[in-house]
Amino acid sequence: MTMPSRLKAHLEQAHVSYTRIPHIPARSSQYAASLLHVPGREVAKTVALRAGKQVVLAVLPASYRVDLEKLAGLVGAPVQLIGEEECSELFPDCQSGAVPPFGELYGLPVYLDEALAEDPEIVFSAGTLSDGIRMGNADFVHLVKPRICSFANRGNVIREDDLQDVLSTEEGGGK
Repeated sequence: MTMPSRLKAHLEQAHVSYTRIPHIPARSSQYAASLLHVPGREVAKTVALRAGKQVVLAVLPASYRVDLEKLAGLVGAPVQLIGEEECSELFPDCQSGAVPPFGELYGLPVYLDEALAEDPEIVFSAGTLSDGIRMGNADFVHLVKPRICSFANRGNVIREDDLQDVLSTEEGGGK
């Protein structure tokens, strides 16, 4: 699968400079960060959530976790993760688990955690498990117009044994 055509057209119409970063398929943004030799805190992951009757996208560092209570307070409704099947329906042009952080393409509001807001560049999934995009953060914020706030907490440190478990699962080891 290649980058969704609507994402590519959106970036080109906005005359935004970006770099496509191909890598081997990665089922998690933290694993993609390791493949790109970039710290997880510098790679953005997009999490689709249901907030009441509305769907929202939360964009946060790969090494962080969404604090559902904090985000619920910001959104004004209880927040829960969306299942894989619903996610596939909402983002039919993306591979499962590879939602790009461009809510405006899908009519969804975007919340950007402030831990990413000050970085000069942002790296994120291009809608496939094997393509990333690197672009200026100012361009990203200008295009997406996210609500910048604090709703994420640093995740647990990954031990080497845990990383091996993830790697073997990613490669079909099925743990």
